[in-house]
Amino acid sequence: MDTNSNWCLDSASTTHICYQKDCFDLLQEWVVGNLTLGNKSIVKVMGLGVVKIKMFDGVVCSLGGVAYVPKMQCEASKGWEQCTGDGSYQSEILFVEEVMKGSHGVDDGEMTKNLACNELEGSSRIECWTMLDSVCAIVVIIKANDLESLILGELFKVSLKKAGLSKNLDNPAMKFWHQGVGGQSPIMQGATSISFCDGKSNVLCIESERQALLKFKHDLIDHSNSLSSWVEGDQEDCCRWVGVLCDNRTGHVYELQLGLLSSSPHEPKPAPDHPKWIVAYDRPKLGGKINPSLLDLKHLSFLDLSNNDFGGIQIPEFIGSLKSLTYLNLSGANFGGAIPHQLGNLSKLHYLDLGHNSLSEAKTLQWVSGLPSLQYLDLSQVDLSKATDWLQVTNKLPYLVELHLSDCNLNNDPSPVSVNYSSLTVLDLSMNMLSSVPMSMFSLRSLVSLDLSDNSFEGPIPGGFQNMSSLKVLDLSQNSFNSSIPIGNLSSLTYLDLSENRVEGIVPKFLESLCNLRVIDLSSNEIRHEVSEIIQSLTKCNLNRFESLNLASNKLSGHLTDQLRQLKSLVYLSLRGNSISGLIPFSIGKLSSLKFLDVSENQLNGSLPQSLGQLGDLESLDVGVNMLEGNVSEMHFSNLTRLRLLRASNNMLTFKPNSSWIPPFFSEGIELGNWHLGPQFPQWLQFQKNLLVLDISDARISGVIPTWFWDLSTQFVHLNLSHNQLVGGISYLPGSFLVDLSSNQFNGRLPRVSSYLRFLFLSKNLFSGPLYDFVCNFSTKLQPLTILDIGSNLLFGEIPHCWENLPYLELLNLENNNLTGKIPRSLGFLGHIRSLNFRNNSLFGELPSTLQHSVHLSILDLSANQFTGSIPAWMGDKLSQLVVLNLRSNNFRGNIPHKICALHSVQILDLASNNISGAIPKCLSNLSAMATKSKTQIVGMNGYILDARVVTKGREDDYSTILGLVTSIDLSANNLTGEISKDLGNLIGLRSLNLSGNLLTGKIPENIGNMESLESLDLSMNRLYGEIPSSFSGLNFLNHLNLSYNNLTGQIPSSTQLQSFEMFSYIGNHLCGPPVTKNCSANGVTPNVTNGGSSEGSDHGPKVNGLYVSIGLGFVMGFWGVVAPLFFIRSWRLAYYQKLDDVGRKLYVFWATTGRSSFGCVG
Repeated sequence: MDTNSNWCLDSASTTHICYQKDCFDLLQEWVVGNLTLGNKSIVKVMGLGVVKIKMFDGVVCSLGGVAYVPKMQCEASKGWEQCTGDGSYQSEILFVEEVMKGSHGVDDGEMTKNLACNELEGSSRIECWTMLDSVCAIVVIIKANDLESLILGELFKVSLKKAGLSKNLDNPAMKFWHQGVGGQSPIMQGATSISFCDGKSNVLCIESERQALLKFKHDLIDHSNSLSSWVEGDQEDCCRWVGVLCDNRTGHVYELQLGLLSSSPHEPKPAPDHPKWIVAYDRPKLGGKINPSLLDLKHLSFLDLSNNDFGGIQIPEFIGSLKSLTYLNLSGANFGGAIPHQLGNLSKLHYLDLGHNSLSEAKTLQWVSGLPSLQYLDLSQVDLSKATDWLQVTNKLPYLVELHLSDCNLNNDPSPVSVNYSSLTVLDLSMNMLSSVPMSMFSLRSLVSLDLSDNSFEGPIPGGFQNMSSLKVLDLSQNSFNSSIPIGNLSSLTYLDLSENRVEGIVPKFLESLCNLRVIDLSSNEIRHEVSEIIQSLTKCNLNRFESLNLASNKLSGHLTDQLRQLKSLVYLSLRGNSISGLIPFSIGKLSSLKFLDVSENQLNGSLPQSLGQLGDLESLDVGVNMLEGNVSEMHFSNLTRLRLLRASNNMLTFKPNSSWIPPFFSEGIELGNWHLGPQFPQWLQFQKNLLVLDISDARISGVIPTWFWDLSTQFVHLNLSHNQLVGGISYLPGSFLVDLSSNQFNGRLPRVSSYLRFLFLSKNLFSGPLYDFVCNFSTKLQPLTILDIGSNLLFGEIPHCWENLPYLELLNLENNNLTGKIPRSLGFLGHIRSLNFRNNSLFGELPSTLQHSVHLSILDLSANQFTGSIPAWMGDKLSQLVVLNLRSNNFRGNIPHKICALHSVQILDLASNNISGAIPKCLSNLSAMATKSKTQIVGMNGYILDARVVTKGREDDYSTILGLVTSIDLSANNLTGEISKDLGNLIGLRSLNLSGNLLTGKIPENIGNMESLESLDLSMNRLYGEIPSSFSGLNFLNHLNLSYNNLTGQIPSSTQLQSFEMFSYIGNHLCGPPVTKNCSANGVTPNVTNGGSSEGSDHGPKVNGLYVSIGLGFVMGFWGVVAPLFFIRSWRLAYYQKLDDVGRKLYVFWATTGRSSFGCVG
């Protein structure tokens, strides 16, 4: 080792920042993104570049990846606390962890001087220099005179060789530790580059290599011009180009760093923000072809093209001829085709990442055998289902430290290979099809990180895990493990994820022994404990670094207690979706490090504690869907300067701040639905300049929306103002994803909308006018529109003919308007349409045949119109995905087409109140969705739940979230004849059957009683005769029954259900026994009594009494004489439509009961 050199090691504990443009030796300017400072203020990063810093003894260090931040100020003489963005700055500097011989050299204190030192066992000295000149950066200087042991990644070992700074890197005293816990080397946590320099002058790059780079650039697609520094010219030094690193002694290019940064694995999840700085590099990606001129870079040892987009081209075979390569990263760059076996020629390769591409299936990994020096291998998302030699090949790599085979379609152990991964520390087999944990895995005693998430494991968690004492990271999430947790011996664990399993076991006991935990995720399990027990077990350890606790979506109960305050380092806490009750403790305000708090979807009550306002680091707060009540004051938000997301909908909270109140935060999302915010529109919202999501629905707000709000809303992604009393016209609606203004009192013409809008809900308002301008004149701007709900307004005129211009429309709701005319043929060209609702308009004519092209339709509701013609047979042929078919209250005629029986997915079939004749098709028993008891919820597009209006049990209801549980057949009020087919009894999943008001004859089939799921059965007003089948006594779920006005005889079967109904369920028959008052004769059957009927029906049952018919017709004529005007006066119809069934029912019962004695009818 060269002990006379000074080594400059960039610890990269923070992002390097420079605010003076003239300090950059090289600067590539573009809008990179935002940088979050230590106080969570945000500054714009306007470029990246290289800054040279003059250290002591004339040493000059080149720092790459320095962010250019013009609006940030730093004073070198006053320390880090003087670095400001939008506010004062305080930074926590994290030094090197586990640097020497297992010792811990960590300083979490605030750096208030220009220089801070940390003595480490076995090293000479580490000096941390900051803010030299105008640069805000951290540089670690190691004076190596007495250095005997340095733990570095193997990649940095290569860089040392290239820099000529080491003479004996193979000395056994040198320890190399590559890619530790968290996927990054502890000594270089988060590092993007490392610079070595010894004060000597730079050497210009080699001309032939400069030309090779220019040829390489020529074949690339660089829309962002990010390689603008790569230019022609005799004086141009390619070593100063973006992404190019040269040997400062020889001038040879040895690194090409053209990849985009990606996130590291095993960040605390699902916590969005780890307590370290995060910078998003969001420049456009490179594409095109890779020129073979790279072969002229004879000394190229490092090639990174990751996270670009090369459009599915194959990885060039010539890359296998870059014999000097030690690092090759082509991950996430959209390469396709087969992996070229020539890569096996790269015998010096230490690092290979081909993961997350579109590579084709690999039949063998034999080429990997040619990479004996490989330490890091990532083939994630490469299909290895047929590469049965993967274990045998990788097992022979003697220096392999990390192996990532995520999402590779791996099955169980391909062969009984004796595993001998002696150096393996990180193993990722997530997202495969493994069904049993390989026993050989438990012999890998050196493993530090193991990821088996998202496989097919089930049953108990194997006890072999407790022997893997070196494990620090263990991820078993998204499996079906169901036992207790036998990993209490893993005392070194810092990260544990068992989420999305079926774990039920005794959680508190095992937590007590895991005292090094920093992150634990047990969400989405079956854990049944009191939440206080789990928190108490955590507090028994001195968890000074415990950062993240996720217990969401379990079955926790009990109350939150003051024990929570002992988890002082807690950054992330999620208890969402449990049954926790009681108050939110006031002491929660003591969790000063908390950034993410989610206690939503519980049973918490009482008021919102004012102490939440003390959580100055809080960025996300979710207390939604609880039973919180009371007033919220300005003090609740007094110190929440970093709050980015506020979710508190579905509580009974009131917030009425002073009209001059200015919130201390600039949130991106505010959801306060169901709060009491009105009656005035919240004025404080005008200061939320970063707002993307706003939900203040059902907040008792009235009046006109202020003009300043529409200026603010141009940036909205999600806007929900529904269920208020807002009024006025709207000329233009901004927003780029979802706008919901339904259930208000907006009026005037429909507004113009943003060209980026996808979901638009304007139903239940007072919008008027024709549809033509909205759909046709703006249709080119509406192309992305997916959901259009403008039902229940005052729209009139015909449906326009330009729907082909909305090709992505999936839901169209025009119900309850004044639309007339025919359905336009162009509606049939909506290739993605899933729901059409034209209910309750004045549309007429026959259905256009083009609708048969809407093959993805799940819901078709044309009820309450004036459509004519027969029901098209193509509905059964073409619309096979229909779940809801509602043609109720039209003028359809003819028979029910037998092809309707091909609708195997239909769960709601409503053809009631038409002029349909003929027999009920026997094949209705083939409607398989009604022949099974298992039902699923119908979830629509992008989380939007489809809904439908269904008539059951004598009333009309809207169903949405439970629509998938509803099954119904309604053929009532038609002219159907013949007998009820016994095959209908096969529909054991049917919940509602209504065949009333037809001309059906014969007996009620005995096997109707097999329909165990029936909740509503209406066979009234037909010509059925005979006895009620005894099998009816087994209909245990029946809660609505109407058999009135048939010719039924005999005793009502005895059951709890049948005797619980009122008399009007049986009236107009010849029945006896409870609940009717007529006693049965000794043999249990009434005497031979006739109930009238036509002469042609005498062969099938008793005749109908003439007086009975006369009185019945009189009632019908009188009743419809009152009701008929409702069909011609729209205002009457809208007011009384939903109440019509109830009114008719009351008149019907009154007439039936008062006239009973006159007709001599039993029951």
